[in-house]
Amino acid sequence: MKTMKKWQGFVVLLIILACLAGLVWYSYGIIMNTVNKTGSGDIKLGLDLSGGVSVTYEIVDENPTKEEIDDTIKKMEERAASYNSEYSVHTEGENRITVEIPGVTDAEAVLADLGSPGSLYFIKQTDADGNENYSFDSATGEYVLNGTIEEMEAKGAVVMDGNSVAEAAARYQQDSQLGNEEPVVALTLTSEGAKAFGDATSEAYTKGETIGIYYDDHFISVPRVQAAITDGQAVITGMEDYEAAQNLATFIRVGAINLTLAELQHQVVGASLGTQALSTSLLAAGIGILIVMVFMIIVYGVMGVAASVALGLYTGIVVSLIYLFRPAPDQPGIVLTLPGIAGVILGIGMAVDANVIIFARIREETAKGATVHTAIRTGYKKALSAIVDGNVTTFIAAVVLHFLGSGAVVGFADTLMISILVSMFTALVVARLVNYSIFAMGVQDVKFYGKAKERKPIRFIEKRKVLLSISLIVILAGFAGMIGFGASGNKPLNYGIDFQGGTAVQGDLGRDITVEEIDTSIKPKVAEIIGSSDIQATTITGTTEISIRTQSLTSEQADAVTDMLISDFGVDENSIEVQTIGSTISGEMRSRAIIAVIVACICMLIYIWFRFRDLRMATSSILALVHDVLVVLTAYALIRITVGNTFIACMLTIVGYSINDTIVIFDRIRENLKSVRTQTRESLRECANLSLTQTIGRSLNTSITTFIMVLMLYILGVPAIRDFSLPLMVGFISGTYSSICIAVNLWYIMKTRKMPKEAKTAK
Repeated sequence: MKTMKKWQGFVVLLIILACLAGLVWYSYGIIMNTVNKTGSGDIKLGLDLSGGVSVTYEIVDENPTKEEIDDTIKKMEERAASYNSEYSVHTEGENRITVEIPGVTDAEAVLADLGSPGSLYFIKQTDADGNENYSFDSATGEYVLNGTIEEMEAKGAVVMDGNSVAEAAARYQQDSQLGNEEPVVALTLTSEGAKAFGDATSEAYTKGETIGIYYDDHFISVPRVQAAITDGQAVITGMEDYEAAQNLATFIRVGAINLTLAELQHQVVGASLGTQALSTSLLAAGIGILIVMVFMIIVYGVMGVAASVALGLYTGIVVSLIYLFRPAPDQPGIVLTLPGIAGVILGIGMAVDANVIIFARIREETAKGATVHTAIRTGYKKALSAIVDGNVTTFIAAVVLHFLGSGAVVGFADTLMISILVSMFTALVVARLVNYSIFAMGVQDVKFYGKAKERKPIRFIEKRKVLLSISLIVILAGFAGMIGFGASGNKPLNYGIDFQGGTAVQGDLGRDITVEEIDTSIKPKVAEIIGSSDIQATTITGTTEISIRTQSLTSEQADAVTDMLISDFGVDENSIEVQTIGSTISGEMRSRAIIAVIVACICMLIYIWFRFRDLRMATSSILALVHDVLVVLTAYALIRITVGNTFIACMLTIVGYSINDTIVIFDRIRENLKSVRTQTRESLRECANLSLTQTIGRSLNTSITTFIMVLMLYILGVPAIRDFSLPLMVGFISGTYSSICIAVNLWYIMKTRKMPKEAKTAK
C-alpha cells in the first residue's frame, strides 16, 4: 500500500471509528433487547439461556421395543432440526417422548408445526385381482380403507411408507391448464422409494387410478396419478389453499414415524441456566475484551491500538450477524447457546492471534533496519500465509461439523464460521488500515512499534523425550483414573443428565419463583439429599410449577426430595410428578458428532498436506490435536467435571484452537526450511528450534488473551458456566503446550526416522 497523506489517514481513521461507534451502538441495542427479552430485535437463545416450548407425546402402541423408540426419537430429532438447530428430544418414563425447541413462546404454533406423529402409507387403489383397497363413503364424504393396514401389506397394496419420503414441502406451481399459480405439495423420495413409487405410478397411470395417502387411520389425500413418476420427485395437486398444502406436507414429514404418538401436554419452559447465566456471560465477555485490549496496547503499543479497534469491530459485526441470521418463521437459523458462545470466544482468540502474528513480523522487520512503513507492508505480506492456512483449516472443520453434526454441534459450527470470516476481515483489512492511518498522521518513530529481540534458540528438540513423556504421563493418568473409578463402582466419567438421563420431579409451588431463587434455595437441598450437584431447574411459564432434573434417583431419594419440596417449600403434594427421563444427547447425536469430528480431521489433514507438501506436518498436527482432546478428557476424569451438553462443544473448541496454533509454527518452519541447503538431523533440529523460538512469543501472547476470556467466564459465571469454562482453560493450556512441545517434536522424529544417525563427537 502506498503511503497515505496525513489528511487521508485522518479521514480513513475517522470513518473506521464512526463505523465502530455505530456498530457498538447497534450491537449494544441487540444485547439489551436480548437480556431484557423484549422480543423485538433480540438474538434467539437456546433452551439453556432463554427457555422455549416443550411438547410431550405419549406412545399409544403397547409394549414398543427399544429399537422402535430410538428410531422414533431419531426421526423426531429430524423434525425438530427442521424447525431449529438447537433442539432436545428425550424420553420420559417408559412411554413418553418430549421435544423441546428453544427461543419460542407459542406452544400451540410449535405443536401445529410438528404435527401429530403417526404412521403414513401410500396405498394402491386396486390390488392384483382388481379389488378396491379403499372406497369413497358418501355418508361421511371421506375415503375409507377396505381392511387393515396389515391386510394391505400382506397382499402388496402398500406402495411405500413414510420412511421413503426424504422431504415434503408446500409450494406454488403454475397450473398447466389454467396458467395460474396453485398450491401443491412437493415430495422428494429416497432411492428405494423412488423405484417403488415409479413402478406404482406407471401402473396407476395406465389404469387411470389413484394412490391414496393414508395417515394415522384415515386418508389425508387421494390424488389421481396424472403421469408415471420415476425420478423420485412427486407433486400432489388439488389443494384447497396454501395452508392446506402446508398441513399435508407436515403430516407427510412426521408420518415416517412408525409408532403412534398422542400429544399429552405442551408448555413453555424457562431457561435451565436462568437469566443470570446470560447476563454474567455477557459481563464476563465485556470485561474480558477490555482486558485483552489493554494487554494488546501494553505489549504492542500503537499496533495494539489498531488491534483493539479491530477487536471492537469484530465484536460488533459478530453480534450483528448472529442477530441477522436468527431463525425466521419456518426457517432455521442461528440460536445462541453455550456452545455458540464457545465459537465466538474461539473467534476472538483467532482474531487476536492474526494480529499478533502480523505484529511479530513487523517487529522482526524493524529489527533488521527496515523503515516502519516498509516493515508494516512486509509484515502483513509475510504473515498472510500463516493466517490464511490457520483460518481456512479451522473453517473447513466448521463446515464439516455444520453439515454432519446435529444440535449443539451445528450451533457451534455456525458461530465459528461467522467468527473466522469476521476475524480475518478485521485483522487483515481493518487493523491494517488503522496502522497505516496512524502512521500517516505522524506516529512514525520506530519506538512506538518496537523491535524484535534476538533470542538464543531454545533447545526444544533436544528435550523431546522429556516433553513427550510428560504428555504420556498425563494421558495415562487420565485412563488410570477412569479405570479406577469404573472398578470402584462409579462411572469412568462423571456423566451428566444430558448423557445418561435421570429423574425429573415436577410440582406446583403455588407462587412465582425464578431460576435464580431455585439455584440458591431448592438446588442446595436437593444436592444434599442426592449427593450430586448435577441438577437442572426450570420454571413452567404461565404457571407456578417448577421442574427439577437430576441424576437417576432411587425410590428412597425420590421420596426424600418430594418430602423436602412439600415440607420446606409448600409444593402441592397432589401436583408432584416423578418421571424417569432419557438422555437429551441421543446416541444418534453422539455418533454424528464423532463422525463429523473424524471427517473434519481427515479434511484438515488433506488440506495441511496439500498446502505444506509434507504429510509429516499434517500427521503431526492431527496427533497434537488428539493429544489435546485426551488431556482435556483427563481433566474431566480426574477433576470429575460433569460431562453434560457442553462436553462436545468444549472438545470441538479445543480442536479448532489446537490446529490453528500448530499451523502457525509449521508455517515458520516451512519458511525457514527454504534456507536449509542440506537436510540433515542437525540442520532440521536447528531449523525447528529456531522456528519455535521465533514464534513462542506469539503463541504465549495469543494463549494469554484467549485464556483471559475464558477465565472471566469462570470467575463471573454460574456453576454450569464454570463446568464449561474450566475444561476450556485446560484445553487452551494443552493446545499451547502441544503446538510448541509435541507437534514439532513429532514432525522431527518422523522426518529424521530414516536419516543416518549422527557420529558422536569425541571428547
